Amino acid sequence: MKIIRSLREMSSHALKLRREGVRVGLVPTMGCLHEGHLSLLRLLDGRCDRKAASIFVNPIQFGEGEDLDKYPRDEAHDLELLAENGCNLVFIPDVQEMYPEDFQTYIEVEKLSKPLCGQFRPGHFRGVATVVNRLFNLTGCSVAAFGLKDYQQARVVERMVEDLNLPVELVFGETVRESDGLAMSSRNAYLSAEERELAVRIPTALEWARRQGENGVDDCGLIRDGMLTILNPLLKIKVQYLSAVDPMTLEPRSEVGGSVQILLAAFIGRTRLIDNIRIGPGSGTKPIKGVSV
Repeated sequence: MKIIRSLREMSSHALKLRREGVRVGLVPTMGCLHEGHLSLLRLLDGRCDRKAASIFVNPIQFGEGEDLDKYPRDEAHDLELLAENGCNLVFIPDVQEMYPEDFQTYIEVEKLSKPLCGQFRPGHFRGVATVVNRLFNLTGCSVAAFGLKDYQQARVVERMVEDLNLPVELVFGETVRESDGLAMSSRNAYLSAEERELAVRIPTALEWARRQGENGVDDCGLIRDGMLTILNPLLKIKVQYLSAVDPMTLEPRSEVGGSVQILLAAFIGRTRLIDNIRIGPGSGTKPIKGVSV
């Protein structure tokens, strides 16, 4: 497994692979890897000749007072996991090289970045779009894999690729969950034992919503109210947003119709968790395993 840290070396190596006709697949990560990341590597099987991952905690997608400095990092363990799971190349750029002092070019996907997380994390998706575009250019990837746990991020990246005609095929992996249904996240490590127990209410509420949609309940307001009852009976989970939106435009929906995307962000203690699910008779969403409603 080749490890590259220099932008110049990465660009040179990417050019060499391109000239040789080698198709590179990329999984962009911020490190502290878990099964969700590794499942995306496997999703690249058969879609590329070389599998690559990037490890970069991107400072420009963090806002003031967020967890940039304490974001979990374990490079040695990450490299071990990547090597064990068939990764051929790891790109670990330096912050100062990625964003030198005079850096001033950013990418913004305007409409899709504004609601949901964008409302509470201004500039976040500008940072995401900018770093993803940089990673695409530096690695020369032909295909890239993203997880759908970060649903809004997936839509933002998809729209950026479409609008800028980037020659990158996108593939999306379903949310990977713990045995009790909680979505895998590097930030789960912040949770205390009591908070971890509370966090299971998030997938429980999502599974309840899925069943309502499957059973023909069409009123998104009623579904939202029921989810809030599950999430917060003891007022220990602070729901930042809980929204039913169009799966493509992310615009609010009042009726389920064929399908809607339910997205939420919530604080448990000081830890912010996000999750989502598509519901409705036309959604085709499978039950969340490990959850009892």
